[in-house]
Amino acid sequence: MFEGYIDLRTIDGLSTKGTSIHRLDPRAKLLVTLLFTISVVSMPPYEITGLIPFFLFPVFLLSAGDIPLSFLLKRLAMVSPFVLLVGISNPILDRTPYDIGGMVVARGWISYLSIVLKFLLTMGAALLLAATTPFPALCNAMERMRMPRAFVVQLLFLYRLLFILTEEAMRMVRAREVRAFGRPLGVRDLVNAMGPLFLRALDRSERVHMAMVSRGFDGRLPVARDYSLGWRELLFISVFSALFLLFRWYDLPAVIGGIGEPSQDSL
Repeated sequence: MFEGYIDLRTIDGLSTKGTSIHRLDPRAKLLVTLLFTISVVSMPPYEITGLIPFFLFPVFLLSAGDIPLSFLLKRLAMVSPFVLLVGISNPILDRTPYDIGGMVVARGWISYLSIVLKFLLTMGAALLLAATTPFPALCNAMERMRMPRAFVVQLLFLYRLLFILTEEAMRMVRAREVRAFGRPLGVRDLVNAMGPLFLRALDRSERVHMAMVSRGFDGRLPVARDYSLGWRELLFISVFSALFLLFRWYDLPAVIGGIGEPSQDSL
């Protein structure tokens, strides 16, 4: 839990930088990331070389947004076991022979590698979006793109109150350590702490609600900066949209290398 809390603080710190990517309107970054995700996920299940050009987008965000590579690799490693376990059955269920440069492997390994690459691309893009855009600004962009306000407000509150909930849990753990005289924290202690933690969170949420109402909160999301779509945002959207379409319909590594034609499966 505490590692997640530290991760959120790290992402918050990265999202407040002043690079050219950070200064872009969040709507542009959100739209391009959605187009990127749709393009990657819609690739054929046995496509590998066609996914390679898509790495251009996260590499660009890493470089232009001044995001440390270690930040991205660490977060991807934390969630990668899930996708590795999900796709591990593919080589067992799909044993159709597949020829790769004279080496024959089960076609399930190809689909498995494709799943892993799609996960790295889409999850990496989502992490970089969060690392280059403050979360309140991202929620404001969702509202301005006509997403339901109730959903956006709940999402913003979930993010903000997660810090409060974690701080309450840290206080309880410190209080328990002071009174435990070195006895390690066990499963029973965690179970017993759930009830008091819920009551503390409920009480804290009521106080937060009253404080917000007293300050005139009416359901709208205030932002510290007024973003607008300018020529930089339009250029960002146009260039990457065109690249995603190109990557989606053409297997560029195969075409450039002379070992293939534009993918027909992608139709």
